[in-house]
Amino acid sequence: MKAWFKKYVLNFKLPAKTSRGEYGDRTVWFLFLEEDGVTGVGECAPLPGLSLETAEEVEFLLHELCRDPEKFISQPELTCPVSSVHLALEMAWLDLQNGGRQQLFPSEFCRGEAGIPINGLVWMGDSDSMQKQTTEKIAAGYRCIKFKVGGIHFSQELEILKSVRSNYNSGEIMLRIDANGAFKPEEVMDKLHQLAPLDIHSIEQPVAAGQWQNLARICRESPIPVALDEELIGIYASREKEQLLDTIQPHYLVLKPSLHGGFSGCNEWIELAGKRAVSWWITSYLESNIGLNAIAQWTFSKNRCDFQGLGTGSLYTNNILSPLSIRNGELYSNPAHSFLFPENFNGW
Repeated sequence: MKAWFKKYVLNFKLPAKTSRGEYGDRTVWFLFLEEDGVTGVGECAPLPGLSLETAEEVEFLLHELCRDPEKFISQPELTCPVSSVHLALEMAWLDLQNGGRQQLFPSEFCRGEAGIPINGLVWMGDSDSMQKQTTEKIAAGYRCIKFKVGGIHFSQELEILKSVRSNYNSGEIMLRIDANGAFKPEEVMDKLHQLAPLDIHSIEQPVAAGQWQNLARICRESPIPVALDEELIGIYASREKEQLLDTIQPHYLVLKPSLHGGFSGCNEWIELAGKRAVSWWITSYLESNIGLNAIAQWTFSKNRCDFQGLGTGSLYTNNILSPLSIRNGELYSNPAHSFLFPENFNGW
């Protein structure tokens, strides 16, 4: 077996703004495994400011992996501390085993026979920009809208949400909030109570990660169900996962394979959450279409009927062309179309 990797910089059409900063581009690494003339590809997509691993750690481990891929395939725990590399190896190995056609989890989704309901994401921006995004998402057929908050004054964000709810009830449009840890501990309950009359489905990570006791109190007292996201980063041991769930007792988990230990790590979160009646959904996080496709296929395999946090990578000017598209708020794959790497991409 041969292995190699290729670094690639994705450029945003417009800056992507979060409460942690603004992104104009992002770097990913594609991992290739080749055996008997078949090549599998996986994507390693750490995000600065969110992922624990650095670019240097990623490249070091990829170099080690490529020297002896069979060793890492047989001992997947060797990549566990670097979540994005762990997922890339899982993806590339599954792709190789399934013929190198980017069909890691063959299903009705891969055959174009079924879609995945997804939320429409409203990025941070000024009030007019967020209002415009909201109108466009609803017009495009989305029935679940997720708002990233914390970028402008809370009163302005509240007015946008009130505007949506004044025109659509919760049976017509579901509203999810992603705070990315932006609320201060001393203000979080007041803000949650201001949001509560708007019939919000859930709020992700209302305060910064690492405050287990504070989050446990918020989950007990919040008028809005609380979802954990950043809180799960860097927790790979089963016992620590159980401690987190038992201490905080969240209502939901938001699972991101690139951040939370790959497919295997997320599968364990799902198993442990199920034993505690904690629900969950799955979210991509700015991967290229290679990573998004794999995550979408895995998501469909979990038989979830609620809204997932997947897109089509349309934020980038130079994404990998793919069979993925969105119709009426659902993600579909068209088997008649294939992936197409840029002409200057020499790794394929």
